[in-house]
Amino acid sequence: MAGSDDPRQSFQEAMNLIEVASPAPATARRFMGTRAAYLPGSDLKLGGIELPRPHKAAFGGHVYAQSALAACRVWTDLENQKGTQPSDKLGLHTIHGYFTAMGVSALPFIYDVTPLTASRTLGTVSITARQPSVPSTNPANDFFPPADAALPLADPCFVAICSFKLAEPHSAGVSMQEDPPQTRFASILSSRSSPQAWPPAPPVDIDAMVAMAGNQQVGWFPAVDMKKVDMTGYNEGKPVHERRELMLYRLLRPLPLEAPWDANAHVLVHAFAADRNGLLMTANHVGFGWSVGKVASVSNSFVVHVDAAQAVMGDDDDGWWVQEASFPRAGSGRGIVMNKIWSPRGVHVATEYQDGLVRSFEEREERPEKGKL
Repeated sequence: MAGSDDPRQSFQEAMNLIEVASPAPATARRFMGTRAAYLPGSDLKLGGIELPRPHKAAFGGHVYAQSALAACRVWTDLENQKGTQPSDKLGLHTIHGYFTAMGVSALPFIYDVTPLTASRTLGTVSITARQPSVPSTNPANDFFPPADAALPLADPCFVAICSFKLAEPHSAGVSMQEDPPQTRFASILSSRSSPQAWPPAPPVDIDAMVAMAGNQQVGWFPAVDMKKVDMTGYNEGKPVHERRELMLYRLLRPLPLEAPWDANAHVLVHAFAADRNGLLMTANHVGFGWSVGKVASVSNSFVVHVDAAQAVMGDDDDGWWVQEASFPRAGSGRGIVMNKIWSPRGVHVATEYQDGLVRSFEEREERPEKGKL
């Protein structure tokens, strides 16, 4: 776990939500995030000097995870109001989100949450996220006060539907998965003395940026400590769709299973971390690592394959979780990253499937080909 002097925010700090006055219709509840979203690249340094901020776009995983957190709060309240027994409560099952406009870190995200359907085994909730169209009332552009919720709002920047599912036993005892990365890549993973020995995940995982800034910068990414495994040898000579990237991660600070931070919140730590650098790595593998023009999420789906309780992250002794990223398709100015989430014990807990813009600032034909799909 991170020390007390580590400036990186815990998941609880980064995702802090307050409920604010709800607009019509009365079926919706409104929440506001109080902390500025992480700004990728704002933590890059060259020779110990911070680099100019290249953009204003907030880390997409912030609105993605926080919107689902707001949905979880509403769903939990509905179950508590009905007196649902613990064994009958539903766990977070899927998040299907769409990024409709750029979000910025200098403004709070405001969420309108509406329950859609509810049955004994499945429920759905919709979320619409907006940001104020004028500056925050806090000139520091962080620690957003409740007054910001009354500011005029811009059009939605993100919309999502979350589903909640009852935990059920395996049908006829059947449960199958492929061999975990801890087995398939055992020789690579064991080539370092410990997971700690791998370099930190780059703040901006673009070939050109890593070449300039080095691969030892930790940055300010919240919630998790994340390492990147060197898969260069494994990927050499393989077509892009057969290549893999492995990330090892664990909580920066404990996330206790105390209201409102339940097992669903732990699921959202995985969703938050899975959004990091995936499309940037796609750009690297299709040959845009030195000519990236634009990378941005369009849609992101996260599916939990187990009971939410199996996604709970323990302390340091619990081991490191694994993200296994692959890149099955690129074309039409977009790329796909598929990210499998594996527990320290080798259980395939969840899968992320993200589609986004992946574009070069120069024509593909003008550059040597680095890989084929």
